[in-house]
Amino acid sequence: MAHRLFPALALALLAAAPACAKPAPASPAATPFTIGETKFVALRDMSNVVPNDGSVFGVGLPGEQVSAVLKARGAATDQIPLGVDALLAMLPGHVVLLDTGLGPKVGGVLPLSLAEAHVAPASVTDILITHSHGDHIGGLLTKEGGLAFPNATIRMSAPEWAFLRARGSKAVVDAIRAKVQPFAPGAEVLPGIRAVPLPGHTPGHSGYLIGTGKDALLDIGDTAHSSIVSLAKPDWVIQYDTDADEGRATRKAELVRLAASHQRIFAPHFPYPGVGYVVKAGDGYRWQAAVPR
Repeated sequence: MAHRLFPALALALLAAAPACAKPAPASPAATPFTIGETKFVALRDMSNVVPNDGSVFGVGLPGEQVSAVLKARGAATDQIPLGVDALLAMLPGHVVLLDTGLGPKVGGVLPLSLAEAHVAPASVTDILITHSHGDHIGGLLTKEGGLAFPNATIRMSAPEWAFLRARGSKAVVDAIRAKVQPFAPGAEVLPGIRAVPLPGHTPGHSGYLIGTGKDALLDIGDTAHSSIVSLAKPDWVIQYDTDADEGRATRKAELVRLAASHQRIFAPHFPYPGVGYVVKAGDGYRWQAAVPR
């Protein structure tokens, strides 16, 4: 039977940072790179620090198992830091922002990172939302509750928009409603950008494939959270998945495909700037950071 979050926890995930994670301040950063003819910028917002206490990674397993995975990669064993980052893509006629971080109400620095990239919020034409958890939609609004990107169309899958309207903050839903254009899972959402259904983390969780062939970049959203634990042990339950069984199945299948295809990805929770490859390593996978120069 699918392991599902209790309603109150699901609401907390939608409204703020992921449960059991402590948002941590970060300095603004903008890292530009080009793939094919598309110009990208990785943008820092904040970070989340997750305790290694069995509440998030390796749910139901002895804590020492998670510690052993972290230690084997030379990482601290008491906590698991996760980036909270966004991606900007420049396409003909479109300035596209993929996710918006935790937002300025909790100290997110995405607006400052955009400023470092010399991009004004008013110039963003499209916002693509992977899913409606607070660390991906929090930056849609200003501190005062207005639209942070007043000229942008907000795009998310139809199942995710339904999920947000049913379970999310009414204030957020009301603020963005007129700007939202939902799409069918797997649709081409903009010329050169195709949605990739990756359900389980949330019902309408979506990745975005930008470009084609060897010049493509895939934003995987929250298919994997930790560049160490999620890749080394994709079978392990993560508390953040709304449907743990479906999330695990999606994660396993997608990691197989990514390693076999050598598809370059952007992972918003991996170490900044979150660009690189998933490579096979034993019975799991490893992260290979690789930002094009």
